Amino acid sequence: MNKQLFLGDEAIAQAALDAGLSGVYAYPGTPSTEITEYIQNAPITAERNIHSRWCTNEKTAMEAALGMSFAGKRALVCMKHVGMNVAADCFVNSAITGVRGGLIVVAADDPSMHSSQNEQDSRFYGDFALIPIFEPSNQQEAYDMVYDGFAFSEQTGEPVLMRMVTRLAHSRSGVERKAQQPQNEMSFGNDPKQFILLPGVARKRYKALLQHQADFVRASEESPYNKYIDGPDKRMGIVACGIAYNYLMENCPNGCAHPVLKISQYPLPKKQLQRLVDECGEILVLEDGQPFVEKQIKGYLGLGIKVKGRLDGTLSQDGELTPDSVAHALGHDNHAEFAIPSIVEMRPPALCEGCGHRDMYTVLTQVLREEYPTHKVFSDIGCYTLGANAPFNAIDSTVDMGASITMAKGAADAGLHPSVAVIGDSTFTHSGMTGLLDCVNSKSNVTIVISDNETTAMTGGQDSAGTGRLEAICAGIGVEPEHIRVVVPLKKNYEEMKQILREELEYPGVSVVIPRRECIQTLARKKRNK
Repeated sequence: MNKQLFLGDEAIAQAALDAGLSGVYAYPGTPSTEITEYIQNAPITAERNIHSRWCTNEKTAMEAALGMSFAGKRALVCMKHVGMNVAADCFVNSAITGVRGGLIVVAADDPSMHSSQNEQDSRFYGDFALIPIFEPSNQQEAYDMVYDGFAFSEQTGEPVLMRMVTRLAHSRSGVERKAQQPQNEMSFGNDPKQFILLPGVARKRYKALLQHQADFVRASEESPYNKYIDGPDKRMGIVACGIAYNYLMENCPNGCAHPVLKISQYPLPKKQLQRLVDECGEILVLEDGQPFVEKQIKGYLGLGIKVKGRLDGTLSQDGELTPDSVAHALGHDNHAEFAIPSIVEMRPPALCEGCGHRDMYTVLTQVLREEYPTHKVFSDIGCYTLGANAPFNAIDSTVDMGASITMAKGAADAGLHPSVAVIGDSTFTHSGMTGLLDCVNSKSNVTIVISDNETTAMTGGQDSAGTGRLEAICAGIGVEPEHIRVVVPLKKNYEEMKQILREELEYPGVSVVIPRRECIQTLARKKRNK
C-alpha cells in the first residue's frame, strides 16, 4: 500500500488496525503506552467502533481481550513487562482454553530499567505458557508479525505473545503497510466447554496443548522471521535474537564472516539450530534481556559444545544489549568518536515544579519527622515514587503496584506505628483496593495517603479509573466515612493538612487522606487546547 515512518509501537498499532482489530485492552506502562494511544487517536477506531478505552489493570485487560476472542473477534492486549505479572493468571490459562478470534499479547520489556523495577524477560512467560512467541528485529517485522499474527493465532487456536524491547518500541523506521482487512463477524466455537477450566476439561485441553508443541516448532522452522545465513568462518556460529540481529549487522555492514541464525519466532527452530551446532566450533548467543535462548541451547544440546553469551561473561548479565557490547563480544575494536565530557553527569528525574505531590510530601515529612521519629512510609509506582529522592527523601519502600498499602499493613501488624502508605489514584484502582479491604477486615492501624492528581501522570496523562470515585470506593470497601479526609495540597492549606494528618495518624484504625489537585501537565494541556 504505502510506506510510513513509525515507532515500533506505532507499527504494532497500525498493523492491528489494518488486520481487522475489534478491540485493544491495556494499562499504560512504558514502553508499551504508545500502542494504545495510537489506536485511540486513529480515525478508523471511531469509524469501526473499535474498543480502545484504558483498563483498570493488566489482569482486567487480558481477561476482557480473551472475552472478545471468545466472541470470535480479534483483540490486542498491551502492557509493559511487569504488567505480565499482573496478567499472568489469565495469560497462562488462556493457553489452556485456547482462542477463537485472534489474540496477540504484546509485552514491552525494559532492559536497563529505564522506567521499571526489574529487567524480567517476557519470553519466559511465553515458554512457560507453551505458546508461540514473536520477537521482531525491526519495525517492519513488528508490523508484519501483528498483521499476520492474528491469522496465525486463529490457525493454531492459541494466543500469541509478542515481545518488544524499549529501543525498538521507541525508535522509528519506514514500514510498508498492507491491505486493510474487515473485522471478524461475531462467532462462537463448536465446543461449549472450551473455556470452562474445570479439572476434567483442563486436563484434556492441556494434553492437546502439549501435542501442538511439535507444530509450533515446525512453524518456527518454516517461519520467514527465522533464517540461517551461512558464513565462511565456522570457528563460531552466532544466534541473534530480535533486535540483536540489527546490532550484529551494524557491526558487520558487509556481511558477517560467521554463520548466523536469526531468531524472531519461538519455540527455537531446532533444524536450523542443529545445523549451526553441526557446522560450528562454538556458539555465541546475542539476545536483549536475560539469557533465555542461551539457557535453552545449553539444555537442548548437551553435546559439550561451547556456548558463549551472558552466562559466561562474554556479555554483561544486566543492562541492554548495544552495538558496542555486540562488537566487544565479536572481538572487534570499537572506539567511540565522541566521549562524554566528565562535566556531564546523570540527573535523576524530579517531580515537576508546582506538582501537588510536592506539597503532599512537604507536609507529610514535616509532621512525621517532627512528631513521629519511628515512622515508616511505604510508597508505590507512580510520579510520587520520586519522593524517594532529594529534597524529600520521604519514602522507605517501592516494590510493585499496590504494595504500599499491603506492606504498610504488614508493618502495622508487626507493631509499627505510624505505618503510612502513599499511593496514587491510578495505582490505587489498579491494585490497591484489595489491600485496603484487607486493612479494613483486620482493623489495621494504618494511614493511607491517596495522592490524587486525577490522571495516570507518569505515563503521559491517560485517564485514571478512579477519578471522581475515590471517596465512594473507600467508603464502599468499609473505611469509616469520618476517616476519609480530602484536602487540597497548596501552601495556603498547609496548616489544615498538618492538622488532618495528625488526627488520622492518631486514629487507631484505617484512615484515608486524599490530597487532590489536578496534574499540572494535564491542566496545562487543557489550557493550550482551549
